[in-house]
Amino acid sequence: MYDTIIIGAGMSGLAAGIRLAYYDQRVCILERHYTIGGLNSFYRLRGRDYDVGLHAITNFTPKGARKGPLARLLKQLRFRWEDFALSEQIGSSVRFPGIELQFGNDFELLRSEVYRKFPHQKTAFENLLGRISDYDDLDQASFELSARQVLCEVIDDPLLIEMLLCPLMWYGNAREDDMDFGQFCVMFRSIFLEGLARPRAGVRLVIKNLVRKFRGLGGELRLRSGVEKIKTDNGRVIGVVLENGEELEARRVLSSAGWVETMRLCDDISHVETRQAGQLSFVETISILDAPPSKLGYDETIVFFNDSEKFPWRKPDELCDVRTGVICSPNNFRYERGEELEDGSIRITAMANFDRWVNLTDEQYRLEKLRWYDEISASAVRFMPEFRNRVIDTDMFTPKTIRRFTWHENGAVYGAPYKRLDGTTHLQNLFLCGTDQGFVGIVGAIMSGITIANQHCLKD
Repeated sequence: MYDTIIIGAGMSGLAAGIRLAYYDQRVCILERHYTIGGLNSFYRLRGRDYDVGLHAITNFTPKGARKGPLARLLKQLRFRWEDFALSEQIGSSVRFPGIELQFGNDFELLRSEVYRKFPHQKTAFENLLGRISDYDDLDQASFELSARQVLCEVIDDPLLIEMLLCPLMWYGNAREDDMDFGQFCVMFRSIFLEGLARPRAGVRLVIKNLVRKFRGLGGELRLRSGVEKIKTDNGRVIGVVLENGEELEARRVLSSAGWVETMRLCDDISHVETRQAGQLSFVETISILDAPPSKLGYDETIVFFNDSEKFPWRKPDELCDVRTGVICSPNNFRYERGEELEDGSIRITAMANFDRWVNLTDEQYRLEKLRWYDEISASAVRFMPEFRNRVIDTDMFTPKTIRRFTWHENGAVYGAPYKRLDGTTHLQNLFLCGTDQGFVGIVGAIMSGITIANQHCLKD
């Protein structure tokens, strides 16, 4: 009998496991895949290490800071600052035709950019900052307000609204066309008020430290152990049945699999509406260069681009939509001297249609990856220096890859549009953590696991 079974060895599941293990709970984390991390995982190909999902860690705060999500997670999980070895971004921007807003880890840069590029919006922008400051993270009703509606009530320049929404939607929004105001506030704080950083060794450093801590506290981690069914009795979870038929008993279950995916596992539910699942998925190209991007004239950390004054945010009809995207270089962070990355690289993300990608034959899939690598690269060089003649190796992941690593319906990176901030379900002792609880990104996912563990699994 376990105190807690956790479904999924992503960031939130591992963090929850660590938190519970500190209090001597008998915890078992079950992972269907052969590797850990969910979307934020890593792999090795042709002698090089690659991250899946990681552009940057949001919510950056300097060493010694006592406020903010990063400081809280270090304290709650008893990590040292050095365990994450974070390097700050050099600087990023939002680029629309004929205009850009630069930002970094000092919020005054973005403020000055808004003042200079949108001088008639100074007071409106400060009023927006007040609304963000007053927002309560756990107020479900306020969370679900339309961000576009709130922004239109405060700001009367449509272009500024689109430019503010673009990076925040790209880094944490499951709704099409609009965004929950709560999610807008969370992401605004995470990206603009706190900032971006990256572990020099990539996401593997974070994952390995989480796993080492969990196992060191006596936690049990089982790979290739997918859950076939969550067993219930009289409104409570009593255990799980694995895909190999093995049955495990538990006093409670914590799932990071997603709302729709978790409900499908419950043996007391006969039907789950697939329309509740998220629709937004991505492709990402990875280009290895023969020189650092800065030598080619590209020294920004991340560029969020859009090729018109209106920012589109919905599942495309075609395989991909290259009108908007994200360009990231892992090289362009402030590494210590001598710790710079060996390979130059550029990562470009675009929106994608899961259904179209998964219905391709193997040969079509291979050819479409080649085609869309070229299309995505051609779109990106409108907003950055030409790099295509310096590429020495490439890789690309698609919604099929995301589905394989996360098992999320539709390869939805940010899960279902409706978030359940308190993590509760229809069962007394089944709780959600991770993407569908509402916190996204690496720090957000870790904080989700900690928060739900504290609220629901440590009370008794």
